[in-house]
Amino acid sequence: MDVPDEPPVECPVCETAYDSVSVHDEGVMVNLLDNDRYRRVCFEPTSRGGRAMLRFYHHTHEQTDADGEQADVPADSEPGG
Repeated sequence: MDVPDEPPVECPVCETAYDSVSVHDEGVMVNLLDNDRYRRVCFEPTSRGGRAMLRFYHHTHEQTDADGEQADVPADSEPGG
């Protein structure tokens, strides 16, 4: 797992605030059924040096409403902070 040097302020997939972002270049598994911290993770395909990568944008329960939609929470200037 890696973290981008300059992460965007908002999630480019759903255009909402997010808690953290990670970059993966190998197989991954996602299970949010029993996750106390994150309610939703958005996936953005990207590449680095010609190698396929996936960026994961991790959204907390507070950043999404009860239906998993966008909540009225502004994006921080520095995700993960």
